[in-house]
Amino acid sequence: MPLTLSTEYPYFCRMQDLSNFDPNSPGLKSNNIFGLPFEEQDAALVLLPVPWEVTVSYRPGAADGPGHIFNAAMQVDLFDPDVKDGWKKGFYMQPIDEDLKAKSDFLRWYAEEVIDFMTDGGDVAKDEQLRDKLKEINDGGTMLRDWVYERTLKLLKQGKKVGLIGGDHSTPLGFIKALGTLHPDFGILQIDAHADLRVAYEGFTYSHASIMYNVLQQVPEVTKLVQVGIRDYCGEELDIISNSHGRVHTFFDKDIKERQYDGATWKTICKDIVHALPQKVYISFDIDGLDPKLCPGTGTPVPGGFEMEQVFYLFRLVHESGRQIIGFDLNEVSAGKGEVEEAIDAIVGARVLFKLCNFMVA
Repeated sequence: MPLTLSTEYPYFCRMQDLSNFDPNSPGLKSNNIFGLPFEEQDAALVLLPVPWEVTVSYRPGAADGPGHIFNAAMQVDLFDPDVKDGWKKGFYMQPIDEDLKAKSDFLRWYAEEVIDFMTDGGDVAKDEQLRDKLKEINDGGTMLRDWVYERTLKLLKQGKKVGLIGGDHSTPLGFIKALGTLHPDFGILQIDAHADLRVAYEGFTYSHASIMYNVLQQVPEVTKLVQVGIRDYCGEELDIISNSHGRVHTFFDKDIKERQYDGATWKTICKDIVHALPQKVYISFDIDGLDPKLCPGTGTPVPGGFEMEQVFYLFRLVHESGRQIIGFDLNEVSAGKGEVEEAIDAIVGARVLFKLCNFMVA
């Protein structure tokens, strides 16, 4: 397709001629994410898939999330009442790195040995073979962090907006570090069932359950972490929240529900959440923040949570407040061991992704 240059958008990109593209037709598999006809150089927003799930502590499957979401995205209609024609600015998902997926599968095998040994009461520190495997797993986590950092930073320096698709929730650390090189002060809006503030959970430095602890330790540019929907956490995590001097503000699921039972509207609660955020916002969306009926295959589902439209409403208020969304991740989307074609997880994940993409370019 012929291309024309456009400076309409602040992130300067080439605008693709869409005169021969019918947004009302079925998504073509020969095109990219959501059936869109964009190449990477023509897209305002580039999505990085990260097929990694080494440290999942309950059920695997998240490493297949990017591929499942890509397939389900072909069924997403392109009209969004919140951000009309956002897709015209261009969304593109990079190819899935099969070597990274193979590395994840290999280290996952090691991690299962470590987890099984620990849950049976074993002490990894006293087993030389498992100590070596644990070290290799943690080295793999460092490698992944750096791999994500290098790729996202390159895209950001090209003027692209960037979103990340996991994988488990450990995957975005490198991306958040990359954003820290360009933004000296920003906050994270975390939608999640879990606080993810554990210190090296199960001995894994880069555990999916440690992502926000690692962010607080490694990315000083994150001046505020606003957690929403948290309903599964330990005493250690509560101590971190309580002793954060306001850096972490947690809206627990129990407190949200009780406020609603007492008559508070969701709009009022959302305004409180938005008020807690700084001007620049990164969204970290663990799919298990939703009601588990919408993500039954996710690795660690927890009763409670939100309807999808509740979270979309929150995103709309973030946007309407004038805050800038500087990046996002979507993770833990897994069909588990079920039939992918019958799983709602990827269907929900694809729609969450489309909404995040649209608000990112709005």
